[in-house]
Amino acid sequence: MTRWVALLRGVNVGGVTVKSAQLAEVFRGLELDDVRTVLASGNVLFSTGENDVSALTSRIESALSDTFGYAARVVLVKQSTLAAVVAAYPFPEVDDTQPYVVFASDPALLHDLGEGAYSNDDVERVVRGDGVLYWEVRRGMSTDSPFAKRTTRQKGPAVTTTRNLRTLRKLL
Repeated sequence: MTRWVALLRGVNVGGVTVKSAQLAEVFRGLELDDVRTVLASGNVLFSTGENDVSALTSRIESALSDTFGYAARVVLVKQSTLAAVVAAYPFPEVDDTQPYVVFASDPALLHDLGEGAYSNDDVERVVRGDGVLYWEVRRGMSTDSPFAKRTTRQKGPAVTTTRNLRTLRKLL
């Protein structure tokens, strides 16, 4: 059995309300084991012997879309991979910045997002990690920085989702 983390995009924002108890029931209904939701921002831990990430993602997205009536998008990460991502966070954690990690359903999207100059120490820094982008941004700028604006302009089936480093630690 592999322990997975499902990172849902666009949950409890923009009119999409998903209660944690209902969310957990959807995952249990898919016969996934040891289901646990973390915070109210679309984070689900579960275990399964299923190894086809694409099929598993499709099954979860379909069930969420059917249950909650929105175009669900999910990024799945093995919990062991998440531990390595968190351990590799490259920036010192200081009080006036927010530490984030950006995940994507398609690694090519991370490459596209990482292009350009996002290394302005006064506002934000973005560096590539192993299958993620690490993003440090000054507090209060996480929706207004150049990188934040670029991540909201996503088109097509591939998606990104961003999590604060503190949230990721809770998922471990």
